[in-house]
Amino acid sequence: MSGLFAGTPLDRPVTCERCGLALAQCACPRDRKSGKVLDPKDQQVRVRREKRNGKTVTVIAGFAARSDRTDDLPGLLKHFRTTLGTGGTYNKADVTVELQGDHRDKALAHMQSLGYPAKAAGG
Repeated sequence: MSGLFAGTPLDRPVTCERCGLALAQCACPRDRKSGKVLDPKDQQVRVRREKRNGKTVTVIAGFAARSDRTDDLPGLLKHFRTTLGTGGTYNKADVTVELQGDHRDKALAHMQSLGYPAKAAGG
């Protein structure tokens, strides 16, 4: 996308409405179709427990699909792994974060503190 006054000495790059950086450096989560910035309040996040091979896994799902350039799931996963002292992974295809063990209540509280309207799901 060209900037304002493209090709003139007054040429300026198009900037993000949220962080103010040029779109090439912006890391804000965006909708793939429209390109609009996604706020956490616009995403329906659910935190649930699952049993897999007799072990409990906490799954955080419901994130809006994002491009590889604006994906913040690895950063969120790293935060959970260090603060909770557990292992985990994220799934790009399902856009979910999976944590080893039962951490539903702590994960739910943290997601709500980040501004997500997260809800507990399952039993």
